Amino acid sequence: MKKFWKWKNQTVLNQDNQEEIPERTLYLNGQIAEESWFDDEVTPQIFKDELNAGSGDVTVWINSGGGDCVAAACIYNMLADYKGKVTVKIDGIAASAASVIAMAGDKVVMSPVAMMMCHNPSTYAFGEKVDMEKAIAMLDEVKASIINAYERKTNLSRVQIAHMMDAETWMDANKAVQLGFADEIIGEIDPDIPVSNSMYSETVITNSLTSAIAKKCRIDPPEPKNEEPNNTIPADSLMSRLNLMKNWRN
Repeated sequence: MKKFWKWKNQTVLNQDNQEEIPERTLYLNGQIAEESWFDDEVTPQIFKDELNAGSGDVTVWINSGGGDCVAAACIYNMLADYKGKVTVKIDGIAASAASVIAMAGDKVVMSPVAMMMCHNPSTYAFGEKVDMEKAIAMLDEVKASIINAYERKTNLSRVQIAHMMDAETWMDANKAVQLGFADEIIGEIDPDIPVSNSMYSETVITNSLTSAIAKKCRIDPPEPKNEEPNNTIPADSLMSRLNLMKNWRN
């Protein structure tokens, strides 16, 4: 399996006491596991061995659109159980399964231009009605486990989180901090500059866009003209015809 994580270990000088301390950085980029970690004992163990190979605090940089929820659950548990402090920094995107991993951080920090997204889990299923029902029940349980991670970090209600997942919700850094998915934003923001706490729902955006297109493309019917019906003849015209007929007979 191609590793989607990378470690960078170095020693830095503590400016407070001038002591050398280990600095451990973990990078999670791209898809979280090209293959599922389900029924895989080797790959998760490799990740765990590398995590526990050193000591001290760990900084985890995340830029991932998500992937395998089983791998994400394993990594979440390992980071949450780690003895040192774990700081998660999102510099691009933490979507789907990657957002679950982010919840393991003791502190979650986002770039002002980063995004976070949560949605419902999905799977493939084949078979008869009973098999489909089993798949649905399994997805319900997976969703409940994901809500556990979000709830622990944000303190939002399970119902609110479930609705956010149903709508496939995208959050910018400000909204993520406001809702508790993140704790800080990288860099300082001028307090005099108004901030839009944006949260994007795919359903709402789609409906809004559809309405805008429909309004733009709508062809309004022409205004009715104040014309007399085709089966009527103006009085003056009728009189002219009668006169013409009278002269013709004479």
